[in-house]
Amino acid sequence: MSGNIVNTALEAVSPAERKLGFSDHLALWGSLGVGLLVIQAGTFLVPALSAAHAMAAIVLGSLIGVSLLAWVGWLGAQSGVSSAGLIWPALGRRFATLPVAANVLQLLGWSVFEIIVLRDGLSAIARQQLGIDSPAVFTILTGLLLLGLLRLSMVGIVRQFIRRAGLILMLVALGWLTVRFAGEVATAGWAAFWGRAGDGSMGFGAAVDLVVAMPISWLPLVADYTRYSKNSRSVVAGIGIGYTVANIWCFALAILIAAVHPGGDMIATIMLAGSGALALGLLLVDEVDNAYGDLYSAAVSSHGLLPKLPVGAYGPLLAIVATVIALTLPIQDYQGFLYLLGSVFVPLFGVVIAHHGKHPLAPSATTPAIVWPGALAWLAGIAVYQLISRLAPDWGASLPALAVAFVLYHVLASAGLRRLQAA
Repeated sequence: MSGNIVNTALEAVSPAERKLGFSDHLALWGSLGVGLLVIQAGTFLVPALSAAHAMAAIVLGSLIGVSLLAWVGWLGAQSGVSSAGLIWPALGRRFATLPVAANVLQLLGWSVFEIIVLRDGLSAIARQQLGIDSPAVFTILTGLLLLGLLRLSMVGIVRQFIRRAGLILMLVALGWLTVRFAGEVATAGWAAFWGRAGDGSMGFGAAVDLVVAMPISWLPLVADYTRYSKNSRSVVAGIGIGYTVANIWCFALAILIAAVHPGGDMIATIMLAGSGALALGLLLVDEVDNAYGDLYSAAVSSHGLLPKLPVGAYGPLLAIVATVIALTLPIQDYQGFLYLLGSVFVPLFGVVIAHHGKHPLAPSATTPAIVWPGALAWLAGIAVYQLISRLAPDWGASLPALAVAFVLYHVLASAGLRRLQAA
């Protein structure tokens, strides 16, 4: 780096900046694990699978995904660098720009999805309660809210808003919805719920992949937050408890909803219930931190690629871009988007975990342009994921792709390929 430009995404944060503890991470990752998009993803499991098989996929997929999330979060806490800073030494200072740029694009995509969900939810409440129907206005208002939040301190938002208010609102909303839809299932009969067979349109392995996709969608940004941790133990415990409970709860709620309202629009279904507008409003408040989290990390990764602008300048700019996209472009294939994320980022973090192991290191000036073991293992992992998802989707592609990337990295590194790294 030259002149006075400092790439803060690639440098470890100072001890004075590390203020987040267990309760902060529990609230943050519990809150980030909840959202209408997560519940919507869960409705894809039923009626494809039976309720019992869907629950098994939910538990297994959550444990796998959250284990990876906690591991990468631990690496961020140990090293003090961002997710981009973990990717950089694993793939090389030039080759790493490819996945980091892909991360910016996927986070921008997530942000657009979140803005659309917030817009649709606010519009539904306004139509029911006030007779107002103006989605474009709510899109712009959502964008302005996110733009304002992105000008504030991330650590402050986690500690002052999410820990103190966001988690409570989330628990109230999920609790109410669970009681509401569990009551509907009970009326129809729990025996019928557990006894209904799946239609076979999705295999068990593909269902696990879908569940894994939610926690692993946070892999490329988890270290952006855990680098501010007081210690690594609080990260593992906070993520492990918070996100696991949230992910299982949301997916389980989704199969309850899908059982009694198959194929229904999620927002419309929630609004049909008594006090539905209030429950939806609470969920939307919680949804805001998901959108904020995506845009904040997109800003960190953008700064990592182009450090001439500070992180604080990228956030509002990306919020404007996401809002414009939400206003002008239709985005429909949510399930396909989740599988695409899995194919890119599951093997990527197989490489990151293999490279850093238990002793993560920050990038340095001696990092080569291309770390060939990492680059080749990542590409091989993507290929394995794509092949399995196309030729044998019932197997599930996440674990094989992760294993191939992890093992191949070690094989290539042990074979001495490091000596061939580009200078």
